[in-house]
Amino acid sequence: MKILVKVGGTLLEEDAIRTRLAGQLAAAIQQNELVVVHGGGRQMTRYLEERGVSSRFVNGLRVSDEAVIDAASKVIAGSVNKQLVSALAAAGQLAVGLSGVDGRLTDATLKDPALGFVGHPERSNGKLLNLLVAHGYLPVVACIAGDENGTIYNVNADQMAVSCAIGFEARQLIFLTDVPGVRDSAGQVLDQLTSRDISGLIESGVAHGGMRAKLEAAAHALESGIEEVVIAPGLLPDVFTTLLAGQHIGTRLLPGTPERAAAR
Repeated sequence: MKILVKVGGTLLEEDAIRTRLAGQLAAAIQQNELVVVHGGGRQMTRYLEERGVSSRFVNGLRVSDEAVIDAASKVIAGSVNKQLVSALAAAGQLAVGLSGVDGRLTDATLKDPALGFVGHPERSNGKLLNLLVAHGYLPVVACIAGDENGTIYNVNADQMAVSCAIGFEARQLIFLTDVPGVRDSAGQVLDQLTSRDISGLIESGVAHGGMRAKLEAAAHALESGIEEVVIAPGLLPDVFTTLLAGQHIGTRLLPGTPERAAAR
């Protein structure tokens, strides 16, 4: 089965967690075709703070000037990416570190001038991802992208994951994050959501900030033919192995009405 796994940057800060996830991914690739997309927002925020640059967010998206783009290239596409690739190598997997800029893997356009160099991923090159996977490599993609003019954009990692999942024609998209799942207005984790439910959570303001951005990305994935999206707690031991075994963790997101979702 083709699976796109998005790993939140928070999960990649500690060596032990990164090593554990790398081992699970390396094991899963024996029976599945995988592509990994990762973030690194917290690492980038820390890098910027150390240099006296403050961060500002609008609806979960980081306003990005030239200093932020430089940090994204050095931190997310640099150290965070290579640390994950190295962990996968230690787990016995041939991993290839990429960003959306490499080989024009992901083309992006300016999302909103008010956000600076924040890009909206328009398309991802499934041929490149499939070529690597077909030859036994695991693509590990950092969330920056470019355009035909050579401009580099900071891209929300969830949106980047969706773009790559569509290009790769993944059947399932798994978000490994630092929260238990999607919560309702009472703070309870929801087991399952449909596209209609996602709209309700966003419109009501229950889902805001980073979760709003994640759910908007998930809704686009479902509309584009991804069969299932899962938002799962990446800090849980053996989380990826457990998910692939068919056990329920976190929140499962499905297209259509509640009736259609229940029938699956």
